[in-house]
Amino acid sequence: MKEQRPVVVPHAAFNFCKYSVASIFWLSLIFQNKLLVLVGFLLLLLSALLKVKMAPLVLLYTYTIDKIFPSKSEILDEKAVCFAHMVGTIISGIALLFLYFLNPIIGWILTGALAVLKTSASLGFCGAMKLYSCLNNTNGQCCRVGKKVKQYKVK
Repeated sequence: MKEQRPVVVPHAAFNFCKYSVASIFWLSLIFQNKLLVLVGFLLLLLSALLKVKMAPLVLLYTYTIDKIFPSKSEILDEKAVCFAHMVGTIISGIALLFLYFLNPIIGWILTGALAVLKTSASLGFCGAMKLYSCLNNTNGQCCRVGKKVKQYKVK
């Protein structure tokens, strides 16, 4: 069992971040806008590098709307959130490679898959954060995907 690294962030700021990133990928897909995929990639990359407490969208919300309408705090596992950001960065980075250099159709399919995955995770279903927690036994909650992956995990 890996140890958790708890971090406290405003609940609404974390939600704002999740919903905004999912929205960016949906908008990029709807408008076939490669620049929005790049924006989503950069937000995920910065969030992975800076960690959740200093993530750009979390900071934006924390120092604007949360000052006017404070929300409750939420304790998150920094490692799990970082893992989720890295997974999103990798998928969006691969999508960008396909969009700009290889095969745009595959790039848009990857972008669509990422939009679905980010939306699913934003709504509390099985996302990379829950998958990380399940695989590392940091909490007792495993979604169906996590249970399947855990069966094949190399020990």
